[in-house]
Amino acid sequence: MRDYFDDFGIYLKRTKRCSDNTFDAYMRDVEHFLKYCTEQGIDSLESIKSDDINTYLESIKSKGKSSATKTRVTASIRCYFKFLNSSDILQYNCAQEIKNPRNERLVPEILSSNEVLSLLAQPDSKDYKGIRDKAMLELLYATGIKVSELIDLDINDVNLQIGILHIKSPQHERIVPIYQDAVKHIGEYISIARPVLVSDNKETRLFTNYNGKPLSRQGFWKIIKYYSKKAGIKKDITPQTIRHSFAAHLLENGAQLGDIKDMLGHTDISSTQVYAQIVKSKYLQSYAKFHPLAK
Repeated sequence: MRDYFDDFGIYLKRTKRCSDNTFDAYMRDVEHFLKYCTEQGIDSLESIKSDDINTYLESIKSKGKSSATKTRVTASIRCYFKFLNSSDILQYNCAQEIKNPRNERLVPEILSSNEVLSLLAQPDSKDYKGIRDKAMLELLYATGIKVSELIDLDINDVNLQIGILHIKSPQHERIVPIYQDAVKHIGEYISIARPVLVSDNKETRLFTNYNGKPLSRQGFWKIIKYYSKKAGIKKDITPQTIRHSFAAHLLENGAQLGDIKDMLGHTDISSTQVYAQIVKSKYLQSYAKFHPLAK
């Protein structure tokens, strides 16, 4: 069947103004859904019904995918059918009948302060790779940036004299403070390790792999997994876990939700409010467990 997949990509870039990672995820989600439809013998877009979409979404859940993944896939498919309908390719948007998965949203995994300290202590500062890894982990927790932002940083994006990080993206730019200990380790990396790891004077990336080439998301993911295992942390840690922990710890220690929103680069405060729920839940559990009259 003709699926207008390439046209959807053009529509997505023109109307959504999403990041490269979001664009790739939406395109991948729709591609997998269309492949599923073909495997089910559905030979035209007009033949796809809301029940087909719901069945596909349930199959994702049955394969062990997280609720967050199902929520994103739902958004991707809805966006695709909205494009088909608004472009007069389909007269009816069956995706508007899809069940809303929001009530299945998982609370993000958060590290305790001690777990963060243990993770940050793992890199060995006696070798260049350890110095680099220490700087990356410190910067990630100091600023709460995404892994895509971390690996795209230019060496001029960090100002160690005043302790700030300048984060640039197609949607907006923001400035985030860096605590002094992180400034120290980043400075050591730039002065000691980076000149050895990066032999190409034209390379402006702040962080690279051990061969001086751009660091990939998968490469950094493996670094996180290695050090979390070394620290003996049982939680399933990803780079996003550090970002979640950054936000939750700031809120727990009195930071304003609006300030955290700006530091994370959220465009909508509702995206940040999940951290308020996490902190509230934590205190309620502690209250119920330890207050003598709450038992």
